Amino acid sequence: MSEHELTQAELFDVFSNARRRRAVQYLKQCGGGCDLAPLVEQVAAWENDTDPDEVTRTQRRRVYISLYQTHLPMLEDHGIVDWDPDGHRIELLPSDEVFEPYLDRHLGSDRPWHRLYAASTVAGVGFFAVAWLAVGPLTAAAAPVIVLALCLVILAISIVQHVSRRPDLQVPFGLAGR
Repeated sequence: MSEHELTQAELFDVFSNARRRRAVQYLKQCGGGCDLAPLVEQVAAWENDTDPDEVTRTQRRRVYISLYQTHLPMLEDHGIVDWDPDGHRIELLPSDEVFEPYLDRHLGSDRPWHRLYAASTVAGVGFFAVAWLAVGPLTAAAAPVIVLALCLVILAISIVQHVSRRPDLQVPFGLAGR
């Protein structure tokens, strides 16, 4: 069965498991193929939120067994990968755009947005305290301007974060072409 024959229900079933999604994502990052060992290392690292060099033997073994016995055979049965269990070689089959929407796009590249939000919150609390106490050249008249500026900064950070996580986002009214 080829990728083009997969129904949406089958794609949901295949990619309902995070380990299968991560395996396919890693194969895409490797240019379509790799040996089993680096795949196991990276999937275990993603699952345990660590570097591949810091993956323990137990973590590696757990991922290896499930990939070898369950996930890679399932991906092969659905025509997504070509899996050679004897040679431990996995090849991603062509036409991967069929299952692209089901993959985790930002594995291993998470940005620390929580730090930006925390910093803007601390700045907002600081500005509020200074305005409330009317310290220095700041008066009660300047407080609304500061609050408005802070709200606009938080809005800009939120927009940048949202757009950066959605590279396929369609911008309305043809604004992207300008």
